[in-house]
Amino acid sequence: MSYGLVEVNATLNATSGVLLASAFICIKKGKWRAHGWLMASATLVSAVFLACYLTYHALHGEKSTQAHAGDWLRWVYLLVLLPHLLLAVIMLPMIFTALWRAYHRQWGPHKRIALPTFWIWMYVSFTGVIVYFMLYHTRLVS
Repeated sequence: MSYGLVEVNATLNATSGVLLASAFICIKKGKWRAHGWLMASATLVSAVFLACYLTYHALHGEKSTQAHAGDWLRWVYLLVLLPHLLLAVIMLPMIFTALWRAYHRQWGPHKRIALPTFWIWMYVSFTGVIVYFMLYHTRLVS
């Protein structure tokens, strides 16, 4: 069974996480230019993910509520999914704020928002891949 866009979405989530981790390493090493390019790339990859995610759900509907009721794996899945979704929504304005402050070279305010944004974004990228595997490679959905 092939899902097409779901694999693309999982790949984009993983790619975003790798770009974010690389950007974090670069900023810690003082490589500001590389950090900037990596963050721009992570933002672009995440934007492509969002477009693909919305396209998939517009074409195929929502799958997470089709998970089998009463199944212990469903509860584990929901414990991963719910904070993932909440933080995915919360992180969007945080990302825009961090990018805005970096663009305007407001480094102090940028640093204050960038670190929590980074950890939330990493969490969402990582759990996005976990959600994909749980939903499409376990017995959650028939």
